[in-house]
Amino acid sequence: MKRIMLAAVAAILMAGAASAERYVMVTHTQGTDPFWPVVEKGAKDAAAAIGADLEYNFAPSGDMADMAKLIEAATATNPDGLVVSLPDAAALGNAIRAASNAGIPVITINSGLESSREVGALMHIGQPESLAGYKAGERAMAEGAQNPLCLNQEAFNTALVDRCNGYFEAMGMETNMIDVSNDVSQIKTRTAAALQADASIDSVLAVGPHVCEAAAEAVEEVGADIHLSCFDMTPGVINLIQEGKVQYTVDQQQRLQGYMPIIVLHLYNANAGMLPGSNIPSGPGFVDASNAASVLEQAGVNR
Repeated sequence: MKRIMLAAVAAILMAGAASAERYVMVTHTQGTDPFWPVVEKGAKDAAAAIGADLEYNFAPSGDMADMAKLIEAATATNPDGLVVSLPDAAALGNAIRAASNAGIPVITINSGLESSREVGALMHIGQPESLAGYKAGERAMAEGAQNPLCLNQEAFNTALVDRCNGYFEAMGMETNMIDVSNDVSQIKTRTAAALQADASIDSVLAVGPHVCEAAAEAVEEVGADIHLSCFDMTPGVINLIQEGKVQYTVDQQQRLQGYMPIIVLHLYNANAGMLPGSNIPSGPGFVDASNAASVLEQAGVNR
């Protein structure tokens, strides 16, 4: 009898394990951007909260074809939901549509707001990037910026291009954007070269936190008087704000971009298609000298 009861308990436990929800997240990081571990942490925290399994994948090459293959591989495992960033709808759209057509609910995050629905996603969770860039540009102009430059580490990424374009649109100027790559040494070198080539540049927008830190080094090396503003947070960026070397950074609260889609997919699966009535904007908000100290411990962890 004891053996029978133990077997029954084991069977129940196995059945419970087999029925756990399983979600897959695929993002476009190359593993060099400090932004994405916070997104991953958010997703894992959400999965733990609902008792689900989470698989997080990215293509170290940064190549969109490799990312599309990861989405296709995830689809083949028939997860309960798929979460993907969408930096290049043309390159990733077919893979995402195939997942949706296979009956897998998909939520896009971070980039690709405008293309989310057309590739078959249920909704998008992230920052409206053009608006965020516009707000950054409005503030830079109010603080005296006249001849700006935008540093883009992922030239293929429509979200980052939108940030740059919005920044210049707010100033009523043509976009002046350079590709600095995702390599920190290259970012510093290319930024310094641009500042030396045009001494009239008086303001720089760095659209990533590691870009911001490298750009600050370049500005100091060149000895230029630059209004430097950034996107996203790391402890290094917060320190630069407190030191007066960066005027502000735009916070898109990336933990929400990891946490919320897992919760939404769980509710969708458990409640016959329950969904929020619209996309969820996770930003933008400003972090500057007035509030940097209050978020320092959260930078690189939950924000």
